[in-house]
Amino acid sequence: MMVVNNADILNASILIVDDQESNVSLLEQLLLDAGYLNVTSTMNPQEVCALHEKNRYDLILLDLQMPIMDGFQVMEGLKINADDSYLPVIVLTAQPAHKLRALQTGAKDFISKPFDLLEVKTRIYNMLEVRLLYKKLENYNKILEQTVLERTAELRESEARFRRLTELASDWYWEQDEQGQFTKGSGLAQHMLDVLADNLNNTDVDLQAGWNQSERDVLKATIAARQPFLDLILSRINADGSLQKFRVSGEPMFNQFSRFIGYRGIGVECIDNNN
Repeated sequence: MMVVNNADILNASILIVDDQESNVSLLEQLLLDAGYLNVTSTMNPQEVCALHEKNRYDLILLDLQMPIMDGFQVMEGLKINADDSYLPVIVLTAQPAHKLRALQTGAKDFISKPFDLLEVKTRIYNMLEVRLLYKKLENYNKILEQTVLERTAELRESEARFRRLTELASDWYWEQDEQGQFTKGSGLAQHMLDVLADNLNNTDVDLQAGWNQSERDVLKATIAARQPFLDLILSRINADGSLQKFRVSGEPMFNQFSRFIGYRGIGVECIDNNN
């Protein structure tokens, strides 16, 4: 659970923007008395965007009615230059009609003039708590995204390493769907797939010729029963009279709802025909 403690809030960076020196002095003293450690100010609204670009304030206390550039224009400039979608602004206004417009422009809260000191402290503290939580969440999401990218790269590397190993190995890896159609193979798997396809899925008499029927029936029955099998032997007599044997192992696959989705396994040709 993400939390923000009191020390985090008191260490937050705050910028006061007001063209009246008396208001700036009042807010600075109020914040310093409340224990805030990082408070700066400017009486020139034209500096705000550049200052925020440089310092990334956690909170900007922004007067709305200022000469040359009012608070609404400042907020529009901040939105254009912002790296995130959260505009950390509390507006300062004596005009009730300006409050709704300020919120619609992007301000997160407002403080009424003349200042009620308790209201000022409460709204600033609450705003900073929300802002810092937002930043923690944003940082967490960035870390999570980076972790996903790293894990994905590791998985791809692992899969590539697995493919290289199976290509060098004598064992053949294969997968088939619930209909018995082969969907994946690695290494010398295509030959093995041909063997299994001939043995399991074809009814053509010529393709079945030479296979040991009893071994074929055992494998078909095992798969029909959704049972795993280990080192089952399939053998056939080739046209030249030579005997060829294959040793196959496999297990059924099920999804998260316990629904059968196919088989996966390995196979190898037995070099020693006595095995």
